[in-house]
Amino acid sequence: MTHVAVVILNWNGEKFLQDFLPSVVAYSSGPGTEIIVADNGSSDGSVDYVTQNHPDIRIIRFEKNHGFAAGYHKALSQIRSEYFVLLNTDVQLTHEWLSPLISTLEQDAGIAACMPKIRSFRQQDYYEYAGAAGGFIDALGYPFCRGRILDQTEKDNGQYDDNMRIFWASGACLVIRSSAYFEAGGLDGIFFAHMEEIDLCWRLHRLGYTIFCIPGSVVYHVGGGSLPNNNPRKIYLNYRNNLYLLFKNLPAGKLFPVLFIRMIMDLLSAVLYLSQGKGRFFTAVIRAHLAFYRNIPVLIKERKLNKTKIDKAATVTVRIREIYAGSIVFDYFFRKKRTFSQLKFSD
Repeated sequence: MTHVAVVILNWNGEKFLQDFLPSVVAYSSGPGTEIIVADNGSSDGSVDYVTQNHPDIRIIRFEKNHGFAAGYHKALSQIRSEYFVLLNTDVQLTHEWLSPLISTLEQDAGIAACMPKIRSFRQQDYYEYAGAAGGFIDALGYPFCRGRILDQTEKDNGQYDDNMRIFWASGACLVIRSSAYFEAGGLDGIFFAHMEEIDLCWRLHRLGYTIFCIPGSVVYHVGGGSLPNNNPRKIYLNYRNNLYLLFKNLPAGKLFPVLFIRMIMDLLSAVLYLSQGKGRFFTAVIRAHLAFYRNIPVLIKERKLNKTKIDKAATVTVRIREIYAGSIVFDYFFRKKRTFSQLKFSD
């Protein structure tokens, strides 16, 4: 068993591997650390590039693209390591990025996972959309970050440089205790891609673990490597998977009220897309809801399985204080709260 396994899930990412794998090798190699590329059925020259230029890197090959969630889960199930690092192909690492993260986990067995501060590769003074300085979620299930509210990212002026308990750690660079990963059931392949790490982190919280952002570790993320933000496929996955996330994890008393409100808000969002001439986005939202309804029987089984597993493992009912009690959408548009520091979390 290795101490740390840095696992990069790749799908047709040869260019990203050429650009960013050298930083992984330079700043992640060392005793007890193994670098692994799990290839999700790429049709480009990704595997050949790694084999020819980094022969010491272990390659796990899949015959087809299983998506982010299932691909990672299949790969991690073949790896024996105390800690897993899930790392996107489009992440530039920095010197000593890994040690603060591993030290955090080693100092407290109650911390299941952590993440670094993630800055934008293209605008390196700014936080990056997918994680920034730690992820949170509001009462209606909308994810946001310390450093990014909706589509607005903040400039990094050191305002979020304290270690902080967070609700979710970004899958762009997620360090997790392998025992906690498997105890929670791992990443759920039903998501395919997007929000699967939030689902995993929610289950970890319900088991009584905590999750941290450690800004002493800094990485730079390109973002949108697989799907650009303006892609209808990404819109579809985000809307569908957000409903999956809520159905699987909300307490029984909140499930149907929250889903009812979200359906209304999603419909309004779809109508807004249509009014803006974005017909494909409108269709993506409708398709997302139809997919959710079709999969309710599967989600009911997963919800029951999760509840049974968590009830058996957890000794007390956990109150997750990292869930924001308000509505981030309402606060952003009507109360003009555009930065994380303006939000007030209940104790």
